[in-house]
Amino acid sequence: MSTRRLVGLGLVVSLLVAGVLSVYASGRPDGLESVAGTLGFDGTATDSAAAGSPLADYAVHGIGDPRLSGGLAGIVGALVVGLAMTGLVLLVRRRAASRTDGDV
Repeated sequence: MSTRRLVGLGLVVSLLVAGVLSVYASGRPDGLESVAGTLGFDGTATDSAAAGSPLADYAVHGIGDPRLSGGLAGIVGALVVGLAMTGLVLLVRRRAASRTDGDV
């Protein structure tokens, strides 16, 4: 299998997992929130600096349907991570190629 085909397949699977399976994620509190609730200090939590961002709380603000909103947030998140990784790989490859050219 070629590298491009493998990367494309990985992208499709990532988008399906992020967009479709994220709809079925648990709405229950995660471990830290659960422990905070059990120990009684969950009311002391404050919002993060990113609380007003477009993808806060794993949802796209402005979309009323929670399933669609969560699925879109997953897709956007997967695309952002994919783009960041692509940029990082290209940067590393460029540096490796320049080192190889300089060693000749």
